[in-house]
Amino acid sequence: MRPLPFYLAMEEYLAGLQCDDELFFMWQVAPTVIFGRNQRIESEVDVDYCKSHGIQFFRRKSGGGCVYADGDNIMFSAIMPRRGDVSTLFSRYTRMVVDMLCSLGFDACASGRNDVLVGGRKVSGNAVYMLPDKCIIHGTMLFDTNLQHMINAISPSGAKLDARGISSVRSRITTLRSNMPGLDIAEFKEYARQSFCGEEQLALTPSDMVGIYRRSLEYYHPSWIYGDSVSDTHSHVRRIEGVGEFRVCVSTRLDCIAQVSLSGDYFPLDDVDRLLLRPLHGCRYNPEAVARRLAELPADTSAVIMSLTRDEFVSLLFE
Repeated sequence: MRPLPFYLAMEEYLAGLQCDDELFFMWQVAPTVIFGRNQRIESEVDVDYCKSHGIQFFRRKSGGGCVYADGDNIMFSAIMPRRGDVSTLFSRYTRMVVDMLCSLGFDACASGRNDVLVGGRKVSGNAVYMLPDKCIIHGTMLFDTNLQHMINAISPSGAKLDARGISSVRSRITTLRSNMPGLDIAEFKEYARQSFCGEEQLALTPSDMVGIYRRSLEYYHPSWIYGDSVSDTHSHVRRIEGVGEFRVCVSTRLDCIAQVSLSGDYFPLDDVDRLLLRPLHGCRYNPEAVARRLAELPADTSAVIMSLTRDEFVSLLFE
C-alpha cells in the first residue's frame, strides 16, 4: 500500500505509454482525503481533523468533489484512448462498473454525472482527467470504510446538502459489505479484475516504478495541495443541476474584472483559466458585457466545462 500520489502518478505514467489498449487497475491507501483540482481546501477538507487523526490529504488533477479513502475503500483507475467525446467515455465506464456489480447480485445503477448507486444510495463516485490522446477515469468503490472519518474529514457545504435534501453524508451512501455481508474484499477485487481485464496483465519494470515515483513528487508540493489564495471581493456559491457546484470569486477594479476564480466539483474539459476566465480580465462587470465578451471567444463554455451553457456561466458571475 503506497501513498496516494504514487497511484495518481501511475495513471499519468500509464497514459503516456505508446499503447492503444484500455488499462485498468485497483489500489488502496491509508486514510486519505482526495479533493478535486478546482476545489478550495478550506471549503472541502477539515484539515485540523485530518492532522489530528493521521489522515493525509492531497489534490488530484481531475475535477469533481472531495472523497475519503482508506484500506477498505477500493479505488478504480481506467485509462482509455480518447475516442469520441468525454461524456460517452464516462458513461461507458460507469456502465461497465454497474454491469460488474449487477452480475454479482447488487441492485446497482448509474446516477447523474458520475455516481454509481446500490439500493438507491451512493457506493461509487468518479471523476475524469483528459489528456491530449488519453482519458483517465478514476473513482471510489465503497466496499467498506470508516464512516466516522469520512463524515468528519470532509466538510461539504450546506448548499450541496440542501440541494440533495439530506441531513447528513451518512444518509446518502452505502457500502458493498452492508449490502452483501458474506462477500470478502479479496474475492471482490479478483472478480472486478476478471470482469474488466480477464487474464490480461501489464507488468511494470523497475524503471517504470522509478518513473512513476518521480512523477508523483509534484503532488506533495504545498503550492499544489493548498493552491493560490484569491480575492473574495465578490464571492458566492451556486449549484447548477447536472453541472455541479461553483464557488465564484470575482475581483474588480474600477467596475472592471481584474480576476476570476471558479472552484467546485464541476468537470473541466479543457483549460478553464486560459479559455474562459483570463479572457474576462478588463471586461466591464455586468452581465451584458460579459455575455458579449464570451461570444467573441473561440471555445464554447460547454466545451470547456461539461454541460455548462453560456447563459449559465454568465449567471454564475453575478449574485
